[in-house]
Amino acid sequence: MSAVPNDGKALTVTVEGTTFERIPIRTRVVLPGDDLDAFIREYATDVVRPGDLLFVTEKIVAITQGRSYPIDSVKPRKLATFLSKYVTKTSYGIGLGMPETMEMALRECGTPRILFAAGVAAVTKAFGRKGDFYRIAGDKARAIDGPTSGTIPPFNKAVVLGPERPREVAAHLKAMLGGTADVAVVDINDIGGNILGSTMDKAGEARLVRILRDNPLGQGHQSTPLGIVRAV
Repeated sequence: MSAVPNDGKALTVTVEGTTFERIPIRTRVVLPGDDLDAFIREYATDVVRPGDLLFVTEKIVAITQGRSYPIDSVKPRKLATFLSKYVTKTSYGIGLGMPETMEMALRECGTPRILFAAGVAAVTKAFGRKGDFYRIAGDKARAIDGPTSGTIPPFNKAVVLGPERPREVAAHLKAMLGGTADVAVVDINDIGGNILGSTMDKAGEARLVRILRDNPLGQGHQSTPLGIVRAV
């Protein structure tokens, strides 16, 4: 299937004097029970070239690890309902702004850590500082996804946690593809992104964030959970 970029985005970008292609790989919807290795072989093996970088969205890694939960299976406690009311909701993702996603954050990160993060954020937000909640709560909280208007079924009625051992996943996929292309597990949205695990060094990861920071492939109806970065 042909793929197109996220609305209004280009498929090339110049970073640090080098122009990179951002090549979408359009796929079917990944479902719980799917095997990640088989999925990557099916869609990426014939596309990846030596020297490329294959990036994989954290969501499909998590789904294949069994870390997707139907919303009606998550029973939020009163604390989760209370805390979720104070989360800023944005157009790019629900984050922890619903009781079910906040409940999963309490389970994943521990109640003391979430309460501490919320307390610090309440104080610093009053002074105009933003982002302290997720800085303290950590990547596990940041990676939790809830449904949005652009979420593909059946995940429009699910909570998806962040992937486990993303660096190990990236290393495994690189070896499976023959070791000639780097691999990164990424969490990218319309306000930036994070590299959760990769086969690159820190400088390479920082460069990849700059290459993908405009979210060129999207993460909803585009159905492009894989992509390639290739120097031109």
